Amino acid sequence: MEKTCPECGEKLRGRTDKKFCSDYCRNAHHNKANKNTTNLIRNTNNLLRRNHRILEELNPNDKTSVPRTKLLSKGFDFEYFTSIYTTKTGNQYFFVYDQGYLKLENDFYALVRRN
Repeated sequence: MEKTCPECGEKLRGRTDKKFCSDYCRNAHHNKANKNTTNLIRNTNNLLRRNHRILEELNPNDKTSVPRTKLLSKGFDFEYFTSIYTTKTGNQYFFVYDQGYLKLENDFYALVRRN
């Protein structure tokens, strides 16, 4: 039984456990299989990445507070976060991966980094 490359269909030569005819075909096959298939997923990932970048930029020392207007002026979108952490006292931290924020009084936000 002859094996063929799942990407281009060319006959495989060499090792018996070989799956692809070349590195190009192997990479092309895996890139197709792993790419974001919908605009929704791609756009959501881009928004999360941007939010993370903004929090990281404004929080260089792992703990600070900033006004809401500063977050908004940089393009931060409060609708997109990856997790919520509720403390024993009932405070809710919203996290974008390892960068988090907590709403304070007077439209300020505490920025924290989870280790």
